[in-house]
Amino acid sequence: MTLEKENWNIEYTWIKAHAGHYGKELGDKLAKEVTRNSDIYYNKFPKSEIEHKEREKSMKKWQQQWDHTTKGIATKEFFPNIKDRLKTKINLTSNLMAMTTAHGKTGSYLHRFRIIESPECPCAAVSAVSMQQTKQ
Repeated sequence: MTLEKENWNIEYTWIKAHAGHYGKELGDKLAKEVTRNSDIYYNKFPKSEIEHKEREKSMKKWQQQWDHTTKGIATKEFFPNIKDRLKTKINLTSNLMAMTTAHGKTGSYLHRFRIIESPECPCAAVSAVSMQQTKQ
Protein backbone atom coordinates (compact mmCIF):
# COMPACT_ATOMS: atom_id res chain seq x y z
CA MET A 1 0.00 0.00 0.00
CA THR A 2 1.21 3.51 -0.76
CA LEU A 3 0.36 4.76 2.72
CA GLU A 4 2.57 2.10 4.31
CA LYS A 5 5.48 3.08 2.08
CA GLU A 6 5.11 6.67 3.23
CA ASN A 7 5.07 5.54 6.91
CA TRP A 8 1.50 6.60 7.56
CA ASN A 9 0.04 5.34 10.81
CA ILE A 10 -3.59 4.35 10.33
CA GLU A 11 -5.83 4.32 13.38
CA TYR A 12 -9.54 3.59 13.45
CA THR A 13 -11.78 5.45 15.83
CA TRP A 14 -15.42 6.49 15.98
CA ILE A 15 -16.17 10.20 15.83
CA LYS A 16 -19.66 11.56 16.29
CA ALA A 17 -21.08 12.99 13.05
CA HIS A 18 -22.18 16.61 12.75
CA ALA A 19 -20.48 17.59 16.00
CA GLY A 20 -18.10 20.17 14.51
CA HIS A 21 -14.95 17.99 14.71
CA TYR A 22 -12.47 19.61 12.29
CA GLY A 23 -10.98 16.38 10.92
CA LYS A 24 -14.39 14.78 10.47
CA GLU A 25 -15.79 17.84 8.69
CA LEU A 26 -12.70 18.02 6.43
CA GLY A 27 -13.04 14.32 5.62
CA ASP A 28 -16.69 14.77 4.70
CA LYS A 29 -15.84 17.77 2.49
CA LEU A 30 -13.07 15.89 0.66
CA ALA A 31 -15.28 12.83 0.17
CA LYS A 32 -17.95 15.01 -1.43
CA GLU A 33 -15.36 16.62 -3.74
CA VAL A 34 -14.12 13.22 -4.87
CA THR A 35 -17.62 12.10 -5.81
CA ARG A 36 -18.13 15.26 -7.93
CA ASN A 37 -14.75 15.16 -9.71
CA SER A 38 -14.35 12.38 -12.29
CA ASP A 39 -10.68 13.33 -12.91
CA ILE A 40 -9.59 11.98 -9.54
CA TYR A 41 -8.30 8.42 -9.73
CA TYR A 42 -8.04 6.24 -6.66
CA ASN A 43 -7.74 2.57 -5.93
CA LYS A 44 -10.52 0.96 -4.00
CA PHE A 45 -9.41 -1.45 -1.33
CA PRO A 46 -12.00 -3.75 0.19
CA LYS A 47 -12.51 -3.11 3.87
CA SER A 48 -11.67 -6.75 4.53
CA GLU A 49 -8.22 -6.29 2.92
CA ILE A 50 -7.43 -3.30 5.11
CA GLU A 51 -8.64 -5.17 8.21
CA HIS A 52 -6.51 -8.19 7.25
CA LYS A 53 -3.36 -6.07 6.76
CA GLU A 54 -3.90 -4.21 10.03
CA ARG A 55 -4.53 -7.48 11.88
CA GLU A 56 -1.31 -8.96 10.50
CA LYS A 57 0.67 -5.88 11.58
CA SER A 58 -0.92 -6.01 15.00
CA MET A 59 -0.14 -9.73 15.39
CA LYS A 60 3.48 -9.19 14.38
CA LYS A 61 3.88 -6.36 16.91
CA TRP A 62 2.15 -8.40 19.62
CA GLN A 63 4.40 -11.42 18.96
CA GLN A 64 7.53 -9.23 19.14
CA GLN A 65 6.40 -7.83 22.49
CA TRP A 66 5.51 -11.33 23.72
CA ASP A 67 8.93 -12.66 22.69
CA HIS A 68 10.81 -9.91 24.52
CA THR A 69 8.81 -9.57 27.74
CA THR A 70 9.99 -11.11 30.98
CA LYS A 71 6.43 -11.39 32.26
CA GLY A 72 4.07 -14.32 31.77
CA ILE A 73 6.81 -16.96 31.76
CA ALA A 74 4.42 -19.73 32.84
CA THR A 75 1.85 -18.72 30.22
CA LYS A 76 4.55 -18.56 27.51
CA GLU A 77 5.33 -22.23 28.13
CA PHE A 78 1.77 -23.10 27.12
CA PHE A 79 1.38 -20.47 24.38
CA PRO A 80 4.72 -19.44 22.82
CA ASN A 81 3.10 -18.32 19.56
CA ILE A 82 0.33 -15.69 19.60
CA LYS A 83 -1.10 -16.70 16.22
CA ASP A 84 -1.41 -20.37 17.23
CA ARG A 85 -2.99 -19.41 20.56
CA LEU A 86 -5.65 -17.32 18.81
CA LYS A 87 -6.49 -20.24 16.51
CA THR A 88 -7.01 -22.51 19.52
CA LYS A 89 -10.50 -22.46 20.97
CA ILE A 90 -10.12 -22.54 24.73
CA ASN A 91 -12.81 -22.54 27.38
CA LEU A 92 -11.26 -20.10 29.85
CA THR A 93 -12.03 -21.30 33.34
CA SER A 94 -10.65 -20.04 36.63
CA ASN A 95 -8.71 -23.29 37.06
CA LEU A 96 -7.11 -23.02 33.62
CA MET A 97 -6.16 -19.39 34.27
CA ALA A 98 -4.69 -20.29 37.66
CA MET A 99 -2.62 -23.04 36.04
CA THR A 100 -1.35 -21.09 33.02
CA THR A 101 -0.60 -17.86 34.88
CA ALA A 102 0.79 -19.53 38.03
CA HIS A 103 -1.80 -17.65 40.09
CA GLY A 104 -4.38 -19.18 42.32
CA LYS A 105 -4.53 -21.09 45.53
CA THR A 106 -1.31 -22.98 44.96
CA GLY A 107 1.26 -23.53 47.67
CA SER A 108 3.80 -21.12 46.19
CA TYR A 109 1.14 -18.44 45.72
CA LEU A 110 -0.14 -18.76 49.28
CA HIS A 111 3.43 -18.80 50.60
CA ARG A 112 4.33 -15.68 48.60
CA PHE A 113 1.62 -13.74 50.43
CA ARG A 114 2.62 -15.31 53.77
CA ILE A 115 -0.66 -17.15 54.13
CA ILE A 116 1.18 -20.43 54.72
CA GLU A 117 4.69 -20.98 56.06
CA SER A 118 6.05 -23.17 53.30
CA PRO A 119 5.34 -23.56 49.58
CA GLU A 120 5.88 -27.32 49.99
CA CYS A 121 2.97 -29.71 50.12
CA PRO A 122 1.77 -30.19 53.72
CA CYS A 123 1.90 -33.95 53.29
CA ALA A 124 5.66 -33.70 52.56
CA ALA A 125 6.19 -32.01 55.93
CA VAL A 126 4.15 -34.68 57.69
CA SER A 127 6.18 -37.40 55.94
CA ALA A 128 9.44 -35.75 57.04
CA VAL A 129 8.27 -35.57 60.67
CA SER A 130 7.13 -39.20 60.52
CA MET A 131 10.51 -40.26 59.16
CA GLN A 132 12.34 -38.39 61.92
CA GLN A 133 10.16 -39.99 64.58
CA THR A 134 10.79 -43.43 63.06
CA LYS A 135 14.57 -42.91 63.21
CA GLN A 136 14.43 -42.03 66.92
